[in-house]
Amino acid sequence: MTWNTNTLGLRRFLCMPLTLIMLSASMTSAVIPVKTAYGEAAVGTSSQPMNETIVHEQQVRTARSYQAALSDWKRWAADHAYALNSIQPEPWSSNGGSIAQDKFSDLDMLNPLLADKRIVYLGENSHGVAEFNLVKTRFIQYLHQTLGYNIVAFESGLGDAALAQGRIKKTATQETMMRSIFGVWWTEETKPLFEYMKETHKSESPLRLMGFDIQVQSPLFQDANWIPSKGLKDRALQAEQEVHKWRMSKDLRGFLKAKPELIKVYEELLQVVTKNENALKMDYPDEPHIVKLMKRALEDRIRVIQEFNELCIQSNLLTEQGDYSGAQSMMEWRDRAMASNLAWLATEIYPEEKIIVWGHNGHISKAQSLIPTMPKSMGELMPKELQQESYVMGLFMGEGQVAENTREPLKLDPMIPGSMEDILSAGGQPYTIMDLHYRENERGNSWMFERMIASYQVMMPMPLELRRHFDGVLLIKQVKMPTYLPNKK
Repeated sequence: MTWNTNTLGLRRFLCMPLTLIMLSASMTSAVIPVKTAYGEAAVGTSSQPMNETIVHEQQVRTARSYQAALSDWKRWAADHAYALNSIQPEPWSSNGGSIAQDKFSDLDMLNPLLADKRIVYLGENSHGVAEFNLVKTRFIQYLHQTLGYNIVAFESGLGDAALAQGRIKKTATQETMMRSIFGVWWTEETKPLFEYMKETHKSESPLRLMGFDIQVQSPLFQDANWIPSKGLKDRALQAEQEVHKWRMSKDLRGFLKAKPELIKVYEELLQVVTKNENALKMDYPDEPHIVKLMKRALEDRIRVIQEFNELCIQSNLLTEQGDYSGAQSMMEWRDRAMASNLAWLATEIYPEEKIIVWGHNGHISKAQSLIPTMPKSMGELMPKELQQESYVMGLFMGEGQVAENTREPLKLDPMIPGSMEDILSAGGQPYTIMDLHYRENERGNSWMFERMIASYQVMMPMPLELRRHFDGVLLIKQVKMPTYLPNKK
């Protein structure tokens, strides 16, 4: 099998409504420590000559064939991986408003890994996998109930999620989901998360919803009673459509002409927020920080108009000529903006809370730019102190069928022999977790420290040094596409 990683990746990115990012990692040399037992024997006994000890060490360190190495890796992985009992979310219990702890016993291996971590990233190498939505919901239940993570932040609009959270108690579950997150996750498998989230608002420790993306997702002012002027509200709704439309355009001159008036609308809205804080709070009573979040969302819109839309138009023009360099600038701008929003949420809005992040592998990666010509990802653009408080888990799949962002089905190729997926599947378990972060290089796990083929993005195998990208990985061996809910009219 052959592939062109950069060109194919950018083509896939440009064909989808959401950015999916692929990547690779660079190679480091494996260091195999000399066991102290040999040195002790040489010093402590006279029956074994020193030169014989050296020969013995050299024999232990003799190079393996690739097939022998692969066999070693598979045996080690089967012995050191953790198997999940289930990926199905647990039903909420009316008895005390919690789920019995023994339901999560297979996830207790996460406890020591996350003991000092404030942010947990849950990735996915495709947005169209039913099992990813299920297992992440179950993880979130465990993290919320057992380890005190009270915020789930989606790769979706910051303002959209804030408005949905603001009315979560009185809004139907499906409506909350469709108001807050991108349509790629409007599925039957994601609904249990929102049902769980709503039920927790009856408890003393509600699980709150946030977003960190800057893309225009849906109009922010449809039910905006806090805007007293009907004229301004109509202009705001029109501006939302215009901002989204210009992103898809190739008319740079036309956009530059429309730009000042668009910015003016959002600047007026910022003034209205300040003057009508109480009305905004009454509109969205379940989000205590709605004023700050709405201001941030409006400031994001201004940044999109000032910078992002122009990058998008330039990318559209270059792509038409077969040049994908503009897409790289556009992707990095988006990830940089998402990193800024997520860091702001973690330090300014909920500085004391633990946060779960739901996003694509390409956004949460700690090292995406290690692949030549690829932009930096949100994960590597986060402040260093927050990176140190984070645990990044990439989600991967083996075989089956998934969906593109367009909801079109896509049959997966068989696992590549010797790939990360092949190694982790050797244990024969349907759901396998492997910690990468708290490992030292040894003969059985050197695959973690070397360049290893893995499908970082669906159907796009890439050479990755996995430990540079992720702290842990989860493999779902057999997957299927989600059961989608109807798109909103």
